[in-house]
Amino acid sequence: MNEHDRHIRENERRNEAPNADMIADSMKAEGKNRKRHNTFNINRLWLWLGVIVLIFILLYWLFAIGTMGDIMDWFNG
Repeated sequence: MNEHDRHIRENERRNEAPNADMIADSMKAEGKNRKRHNTFNINRLWLWLGVIVLIFILLYWLFAIGTMGDIMDWFNG
């Protein structure tokens, strides 16, 4: 085996097993990305829940003051 072949085989071995620091950094970055994505999803759910609650509050208020009852002619008077 000449010098060139030995050099190629060493590089192949190095490429097959990346060092532990690179693995740890990639796992840390992957965890941060996963947390950012999950936080975005949770925030979006809270936003939609707030919108739905506000719609129910608006409908309750409109019926409570009688506006919708008068518009829909539910009241006799």
